This record gives sequence, structure tokens and C-alpha cells, in this order.
Amino acid sequence: MTEALDALLDLLDLEQIERDYFRGRSRSALVPRVFGGQVAAQALVAAGRTVPGDRAPHSLHAYFLRAGDPGAPIVYMVDRIRDGRSFTTRRVVAVQHGNPIFHLSASFQTYEEGLEHQTDMPPAPDPESLPTAAEMLPRHLPADVAERLIEARAAVDLRYADAPPWASVGTAREPRSQVWFRTNGKLADDPLLHIALATYVSDMTLLDSVLLAHGRGGWAVGDVVGASLDHAMWFHRPFRADEWLLYDQESPSASAGRGLGQARIYTQDGRLAVTVIQEGVVRVPR
Repeated sequence: MTEALDALLDLLDLEQIERDYFRGRSRSALVPRVFGGQVAAQALVAAGRTVPGDRAPHSLHAYFLRAGDPGAPIVYMVDRIRDGRSFTTRRVVAVQHGNPIFHLSASFQTYEEGLEHQTDMPPAPDPESLPTAAEMLPRHLPADVAERLIEARAAVDLRYADAPPWASVGTAREPRSQVWFRTNGKLADDPLLHIALATYVSDMTLLDSVLLAHGRGGWAVGDVVGASLDHAMWFHRPFRADEWLLYDQESPSASAGRGLGQARIYTQDGRLAVTVIQEGVVRVPR
């Protein structure tokens, strides 16, 4: 396990301060606010700590309300909405400086057999044939920006199947993007941990497809400003975040200073594991 992954796992290991109250810390990000994927993952962990171990998350729906302060702890307050025979529902509010910054609702389910079908996995290159972030980023970004981005993502091996927005500035193309990702090290056999780490990564690149449609480079080059507004995920089948996962992303719409991204996450052997939808603020600086 790498030092960066160990630090991320420590970040997700929340401190329990009351029966349904948990406290989390933050890490530095590329922008002066808490990374949205971190808050979502920590909130899901907080919810999961109040749920029986035989129930795994099958969906989450979240709103980003305020920018988080990376220099202050975040308190996660869990509301035990419902405990049914098959499903458990939790609501989590993340609070900083007395104000809610994030709201999450998550549903958990005991395993059961059911009908099976899925959308086929699209064609994608072998992840091992693609350059690593450390190899790709310095080719296209200023050294200081590349270094900060590599550091921010050091816990994850994330590889672009096509040129990312910041490598194709000025050239509009189809609003589709693919990345392969896995953690930079093996993880314990804890389903909640693997889902939390996929939640963390899911906020890294989902709006890239919005930028591609307009030839914008994004946050790394500063030709747009933006932030996540809401985020939803459905967990269909078991997966491991320490094994290659294909994040197949597209943007069906952008308007009114907002962009929508939707995606599917597949295991390397073609099983549809997760569906993700996010809307974010995407504005051109004036």
C-alpha cells in the first residue's frame, strides 16, 4: 500500500464522537475548498457505521450546499430514517462552523437474488497500455499544476483513455470521456470501503465530458470555474476499488451555467457495477 492511499484510508476512518455523530478531517485540494468526493465518501462511511454489516449501500443522493473549509473538521450527523426488513435508509448532514455544507441520503439493502440484465460495456483500451498520471500530466500542464494534481490523486491510479480536457484546449469534440482507475494498493475485504473509495473517485472527472463539448480545459487551466451541485450513485453489483474499473462518462446537456454528467462504472470483466449522475456549475470567467 502506498503512503498516499494509507493517508486516504485514514481520512475515511472517521472519529465517532456520539452515537450518530462522527468527525472527519480534510486534505489539501487543487482549489481552496474541500474536495466534494471526500465529503461524499466520508458521509457514506458515517451512514454505513450505523447500519448492520450485512447491508450494503445500493444508492446515494447528495447535494453540495456550501464550500467546505479544508482547515476545519467536518461533523457528520446521521439520522436513522428507517430500518426495514430488507432496506435501511439514512440521512447525513455535514456541518462546519455551525452551517450545513453537504446533505446525503443513502439506502442500504440485504443481498437477495433477482432478475438480471445490464447494458454492455463499451469498447475501451487495456488500462495497462495507457500512460499513468505522472507520465501524462507534465506533458500538458505547467509543472506546478501537474505536480499538485499528481499529489492530489496519488492514492489512485487514474488513466485517461483519450486526451483529457486540459490536453485538448480549443478543440471541441464529442462529450464523452473514459478513464480507468483503481487504488494504488490493495484494500481490506470491506464492501463499504470499496464503495466509499469509488464514491471518492467518482467526483474527479465526471464533468470532463461537459468541457470536451466546448473545447475548455477546465479547472486545471482556469478557463472555466465550477463546482459540484448534486451527485447520485446506484451500486448494482459488487466490485473492488483496488482492481481496474472503467469509468465511461458523457454529458447530455449544458445550459444556464450548469453542466450534466452521467456515467457507468464497469469491472474489467464487463460487469456493470455503478451508475453515476452529477450536475455542476460550469461557468466561463468574465
